[in-house]
Amino acid sequence: MKRVNLIINVVLIIAVGVLFFLHFTGKEKTNPEQTESKLAEKNPTGKGEIAYINIDTLMNNMDIFFDMRDDLVEKQKSSEAELNSRSKSFEKEAIDFQEKVRKGLVTRSGAREIEQELYLEQQNIITLKDKLSLELADEEQVMNRKLIYFIIDYLKEYNKENNYQFIVSNSLGGPFLYATDKMDITNDVIEGINAKYAEERKSKTKDK
Repeated sequence: MKRVNLIINVVLIIAVGVLFFLHFTGKEKTNPEQTESKLAEKNPTGKGEIAYINIDTLMNNMDIFFDMRDDLVEKQKSSEAELNSRSKSFEKEAIDFQEKVRKGLVTRSGAREIEQELYLEQQNIITLKDKLSLELADEEQVMNRKLIYFIIDYLKEYNKENNYQFIVSNSLGGPFLYATDKMDITNDVIEGINAKYAEERKSKTKDK
């Protein structure tokens, strides 16, 4: 399942945040002692103001992503099965009609009626295909939004203890080109976000 839309959305949001940070901090000139003092006040853990997450690694290890993707794949299979069934039925009816015409087993008026019925069924199949494709596209967009909000909600909880000013995304080809490994919190986030999802899934199971 493609994750391009999700990755692009996250990267764009983060890129704006980084530019905002660089723009305003670049204007403020203070001596090193004042800077260290302010950083200590904002971030008593001493970890720094910025951390990053490798979004590709995060997505490849998020249990909620795989569950949502599997649900979407099942819906896709169901849609394809419905469409294939209708298409095969139409194909069989068309072949039977052609065979009857070839053998002269149907009148001209009867043939016109059958042709009209086959044409309408063909249009219905095309309409069904478009409808199912649109529904799947909507489902994928909703899935992407749910994943983004799930990540953001978790990071709000995560940051209550860590006090980062910015948590940015690092992905291949993105605007964030380099950072020291000390700023990488990907593994911590993966562990925490999967624990959060497991707890929510467990709670939903009990409620059923």
